[in-house]
Amino acid sequence: MAEHLMAITTVGNEDDARKVAKNLVERRIVACVNVSGPVKSFYHWQGSLQDDSEHLLFMKTRLDLFPALETAINEIHPYDVPELIAI
Repeated sequence: MAEHLMAITTVGNEDDARKVAKNLVERRIVACVNVSGPVKSFYHWQGSLQDDSEHLLFMKTRLDLFPALETAINEIHPYDVPELIAI
């Protein structure tokens, strides 16, 4: 049995969440993406404190597909520095 994991990222709006989710599922890099939001995010970016609404993407995949997921996120994610956390 393959080991599974959940990966998490955030995007700035629902349209971007749909685009990223559909792209990853269509490419079969993930089996499923759950989108939640909006959520409130506080973080430092370019020297100032940000207070933004974002959408969370919970991506379900296999451990052996994580390198492909990481590559795809870096290609398609709208952020300059996308977050990608694997659990």
